[in-house]
Amino acid sequence: MDAQAVLRLKRIATEIRKGVITAVASAGSGHPGGSLSISDIMAYLYFEKMNVDPKDPKNPDRDRFVMSKGHCSPALYSTLAHRGFFPVEDLNGFRQASSYLEGHPNMDKVPGVDMSTGSLGQGISAAVGMALAGKLDRKNYRVYVVMGDGELEEGAVWEAAMCAAHYQLDNLTAFVDYNGLQIDGKITEVMNPEPIADKFKAFGWEVLSIDAHDFNQIEEAVKHAESVKGKPTVIVAHSVKGKGVSFMENQVGWHGTAPKKEQAQQAIEELDAYLASLG
Repeated sequence: MDAQAVLRLKRIATEIRKGVITAVASAGSGHPGGSLSISDIMAYLYFEKMNVDPKDPKNPDRDRFVMSKGHCSPALYSTLAHRGFFPVEDLNGFRQASSYLEGHPNMDKVPGVDMSTGSLGQGISAAVGMALAGKLDRKNYRVYVVMGDGELEEGAVWEAAMCAAHYQLDNLTAFVDYNGLQIDGKITEVMNPEPIADKFKAFGWEVLSIDAHDFNQIEEAVKHAESVKGKPTVIVAHSVKGKGVSFMENQVGWHGTAPKKEQAQQAIEELDAYLASLG
């Protein structure tokens, strides 16, 4: 990826992060930490890779995306808003009774949402179904899914992983947001899912490990996944929880805590300063 493309995606990812802060702060609740850690992946998928059209969000030939860790809806909503599926200003209504932007993604209400999610472990199952349907219908679309590392503690994830390998779903690419933290602490202390890469390999998946904040690595991994035949691919994306906001980075307390007004202002100022530094 050339330098200008990387610069463009860095700007977009920063705007997505600003949208995350705006949404969660406006609601006074939500999950900023894991939303910020996946913003670079979201920017790449929606602004560089996926075949989607805000003017035709239900096109049967579109690529599909599933936010399996549905509590990170702020990242999905902010991405969709900046991609043009709905007004960015609507992020201010997140989690409010008058808004269609519920705390978890709702495919019946939000343009661009391909699957309603929330119960951890179920989103990857839906993504497997979408990928299998694509194979049966002889469609060329691809399915992308983002899971949390804590989500891997759910048994349904591994049932879905077994199914995806059995049906040779090479049109499925999963990302694991590997920031090492879940709501109750370190994943290794709550219910250790390690070794993540080895487990997916044992289930018959192609496995790649990347820096979740390096756009060149993201692109190389996604392109490699496209070249794999006969099995699904998982990209273990090593990320920083709360990425982009100094006082949130690597702090488990920001998993599901909304910033107060002054904290939100500081976060936006830091993100604006980063945008300015990009030129």
